[in-house]
Amino acid sequence: MAFNLQQDHGEEEADQMADINIVPLVDVMLVLLIIFMVTAPLSIGGISVTLPSSKARSSSLDEDRVVLSINQKGQYFIEKMEVKSTALESRLRAIYAVREKKDLYIRADKKVIYEKVVDAMSAAKVSGVGKISMLTEPPKKL
Repeated sequence: MAFNLQQDHGEEEADQMADINIVPLVDVMLVLLIIFMVTAPLSIGGISVTLPSSKARSSSLDEDRVVLSINQKGQYFIEKMEVKSTALESRLRAIYAVREKKDLYIRADKKVIYEKVVDAMSAAKVSGVGKISMLTEPPKKL
């Protein structure tokens, strides 16, 4: 008889443990979602570049992307690391050798010498990049 009492007590605990409260989990997930939504646009920044404006609709950036920035001085940056112009082609070749998606986004300052942009595009094509996109800002409304 004592055995039955313990067994009944164990079933009551099992019934209580079956009800999982997911409200705290949802709260944490919503906070994380908001944090990622706020910080995602800031992740491609870091290199001071004044983008030219364009009336064309811009494409959205993929999460798995490679961004090549060219500042006003003509220095190259892949993500936030500076790359010398002599090593640009080899660095891009190493990156795209292991990537399935062969897209490159170029953020070039509007005052950069055009030759620097052409050199970057040439190095990208030789390195195996399939698609090159130029990042711009939407035109300012007056």
